[in-house]
Amino acid sequence: MHDVIVVGGGPAGITAAVYLKRFKLDVVVLMKDYGTLAKTDHIENYYGFAEPITGTKLVENGILQAKNMGIPVLEEEVLGIDCFDTFTVKTTKAQHSARAVLLATGAARSSLKVKGFKEFDGKGISYCAVCDGFLYRGKTIGVVGAGEFMLEEMEVLRQFAKEVVVFTNGEPLQVEVHDASVVTEKLVSIDGKETVESVSTAKANYRIDALFVAAGTPSASDFALRMGAFLNKNDIAVDETFMTNIPGLFAAGDCIGGFYQIAKAVSDGAHASVAINRYLRNLKA
Repeated sequence: MHDVIVVGGGPAGITAAVYLKRFKLDVVVLMKDYGTLAKTDHIENYYGFAEPITGTKLVENGILQAKNMGIPVLEEEVLGIDCFDTFTVKTTKAQHSARAVLLATGAARSSLKVKGFKEFDGKGISYCAVCDGFLYRGKTIGVVGAGEFMLEEMEVLRQFAKEVVVFTNGEPLQVEVHDASVVTEKLVSIDGKETVESVSTAKANYRIDALFVAAGTPSASDFALRMGAFLNKNDIAVDETFMTNIPGLFAAGDCIGGFYQIAKAVSDGAHASVAINRYLRNLKA
């Protein structure tokens, strides 16, 4: 049992982990990759760097700093988080438990560059099987994705649906799928009148009653939504202590919105760590 699990290895997550370690707390960082910073080749507005630095190098420096302090930084994709008396974080490799969790995975959210996507977003298109799957009980449900995240969502949807159809949207299937149809062609349109009624590829049209998006990796907002945390549009809603409406679940960095800059993410991580430390100390009192 850890004191804190930090989900995300960017500036907000690593900064928080460093501070939490200095508070003598047992902290572990879980991360899948370098996130959007890996696509940034030229950073020259961050304090302390006289010469430009790449996003990849900046993240690597942060991870090295954490590891040098004895903080485990594990390359594991998080698939889901459960909360009862404590938190259980399920990854592609293991399960980890902690008394508090900090979400710091950035602001990315699954989207589809398909005709009709924006029109039907929220009108038969959903991002959360746990939240919305029951609404489509006895219906034909489509789920978009090709990896572990899709499989997790599909297993939830299977409990409600008459039939589940997996659409990989042109991506190679990365997992074994049983008892569900799999369509590998790229989607070209999402169609319907007031709500989703079908999706089409270049080869065929498929009748569905809902389409759940589970492509790529779940974002911090996805985790929060599934746990019942409040969102402000696509951002996680937090109070002045960076805690969500779920006790012990904190969020920092781009996933809570605001000024999308590294300096702000670092500040969020530092402030969140102080609040987490205070929260955990109060639990012991």
